[in-house]
Amino acid sequence: MRDGMRKGDLAFFYHSNCDVTGIVGIAEIASAAYPDHTAFDPKDHHFDPKSNPANPSWMMVDVKFKRKLRRIITLAELHQHAKELDGFALIRRGNRLSVLPVSQSHWDHILKLE
Repeated sequence: MRDGMRKGDLAFFYHSNCDVTGIVGIAEIASAAYPDHTAFDPKDHHFDPKSNPANPSWMMVDVKFKRKLRRIITLAELHQHAKELDGFALIRRGNRLSVLPVSQSHWDHILKLE
């Protein structure tokens, strides 16, 4: 996030903790990355005592809603397109990333599935 996201970039919005996981929408990155202030607050659920304000471990960006997809593109469906999505981190076995890069060719292919 710190090095890869830029204001104006587009991103997929993905539901991951629900009955049907998948891509549900598109958002726009509305700010440059900045330190996640919750990591420094001992009263916050996301407090990280190892995070240093001078060199923060956790970053965040602001996002802006662009649009909902016409339908959910499920994780199961994305796996069915493994050949076209070769190298796409979301379908890599054991992936636990919350934020991951999407190449232009993967982006285009996923939107064709819509």
